[in-house]
Amino acid sequence: MSIILEHSHLTAIQQHGEATYPHECCGFLFGRIDDNRRVVEQTRRAQNQRSDSPHNRYEVSPQEYMRAEGLAAEAKLEIVGFYHSHPDHPARPSQFDLENAWPGLVYVIVGVNDGKADKITAWVLADDRSRFLPEEIVTQRASSAIQTE
Repeated sequence: MSIILEHSHLTAIQQHGEATYPHECCGFLFGRIDDNRRVVEQTRRAQNQRSDSPHNRYEVSPQEYMRAEGLAAEAKLEIVGFYHSHPDHPARPSQFDLENAWPGLVYVIVGVNDGKADKITAWVLADDRSRFLPEEIVTQRASSAIQTE
């Protein structure tokens, strides 16, 4: 499977990561699954609720998740994944990410080094939950998708 993201989505994720540096940013990916591809239609920023270690962890509150589910449903979309940043660390999942991942979703990670967004990667949890598998990112030009924050 691959994930289809518009250039504007990637830019929004990078900007969010830079704006929250040196803390992790996080957000939702709204879209649909179409022909074995995750097609992202919207990104939506979330508030990182971690107060104990926001520089290397993120957490979305249950209330914000429920609100995002409602917004996705109103747009006739679903939450297909999450994005977050790794300040001064590579754009690959951590052990914490593995222990807290949900099956069936894609996780987009942007590395932010010295406050500047770098590489973006995408990952899905293996069926046995033992590791993440890389997901191909396919970038396309903007269509009718709306970027929300």
